[in-house]
Amino acid sequence: MSRFTHLVIVSLAAFSLCIPAAWAVEAPMAAEKSSEEVLTLDSAMEIALSNNAAVKEAQQHYLAALESEKSARSDFLPKLSAAYAYTSLKDQPYMIFNGIQIPANSEEIYQWNITAVQPLFTGFALFSKYEMARYGVDLQQTSRFLAKLDVAQRVRETYCHVLLSRKALDVSDEAVGNLESHVRDAERFYREGMIPYNDLLKSKVALAGAVQNRTRARANADLILSALNAVLRFDINRSTQVQDISDITEVIHDPDRLTEEALRRRPELSALRIALENADAAIRLARSGYYPVVSLVGRYERTGDNPRADTNDYTNDHNAMVALQAQWQFFEWGKTRAEENRYAHERDALMERLSEAEDRVRIDVKNSLLDMDVSRKNITTAREALDQARENYRLVDLQYRQQMTTSTEVLDARVYLSQAQMNYYGALYGYMISQAHLDRAVGIIPGHTSSR
Repeated sequence: MSRFTHLVIVSLAAFSLCIPAAWAVEAPMAAEKSSEEVLTLDSAMEIALSNNAAVKEAQQHYLAALESEKSARSDFLPKLSAAYAYTSLKDQPYMIFNGIQIPANSEEIYQWNITAVQPLFTGFALFSKYEMARYGVDLQQTSRFLAKLDVAQRVRETYCHVLLSRKALDVSDEAVGNLESHVRDAERFYREGMIPYNDLLKSKVALAGAVQNRTRARANADLILSALNAVLRFDINRSTQVQDISDITEVIHDPDRLTEEALRRRPELSALRIALENADAAIRLARSGYYPVVSLVGRYERTGDNPRADTNDYTNDHNAMVALQAQWQFFEWGKTRAEENRYAHERDALMERLSEAEDRVRIDVKNSLLDMDVSRKNITTAREALDQARENYRLVDLQYRQQMTTSTEVLDARVYLSQAQMNYYGALYGYMISQAHLDRAVGIIPGHTSSR
């Protein structure tokens, strides 16, 4: 294997490792033109935030939490119930008065009632349950924003890899074109007896390797486009067109301000803070076992000897009552205390988890800022190296045509140019990806001011 083929394979293999296999770009088939509208990064994000399954799933969980809150609120209101009973006795009930049996009721008894129960005091149990339901809504709202945050980052990363894979295909096309021209020069020189046959073979082998690399780059571009389609909930085989991003805006960030904003906005931290408040409510709920439960009960009832229970020859056929009912379970072998302690320990554990999560957020922000700084500096050096590699290839190719250098020098110059091109595009789109990582670390969705 020639040095050129070896370097090209290593270079493109390294590039393939930089792009996750689950991501995907427009596979620019030369003979195919899509009639679809060209997507910008902003429009791709809007489509994903509206269509992505993870966002829709989080929305359904949020709606379910709202229904749970409504259910908990209804516990404060009076409960109405109705009951109907029919009893058939073998013997007619009677009373004995002065030795005389006096019938007390009929053999068939029909009875129905309507009861209303209004809780007055539950030891703060109902209020605690309602608070926990509200925290559940807040938690699902935070989870919904977390899903959007992850989808936004995934779209931006995939979009950049789409553009990067397109550039890789362009570089492969350019390399094939350059080497085809070089092979034609080598064939002419061989026919004229100016170079040995092995030099011609070396050039042809390098061209074959470049063609194989182009085929691999085209397949990789198609795969990355399929992944972008999947994020957007399009048909994975859709020939989606994306708009290139040629310019980047370099922003100088204040690390302290970003860290402070991240600690305030990150949904993972918000979820833990909500869990802490929920733990406090759970402790209050456990303590409700120390108090009695007081309710106001109202009932209307009828008792009779027919299905409507509206006739009764022995007593009044209807009655109504209002009662104040209290129930106090004051001894359970320490169960209430154990429940209170359990939730207290869980709350302490959540506090430790929150502290650890805050440290991770600080590291995320710092790491993203460092990545951006590296990418920004690499863009400058990679651009200079690319200009030098282009000029080097132009000079070496010109020298070869004048037979002032060898095929090996031309092939090496083409490898250096391909590497310089991919280094530049990698730094350019790497900066955009690092910006996406920074926004995710801070908890920002570009174009969305709300943290919910």
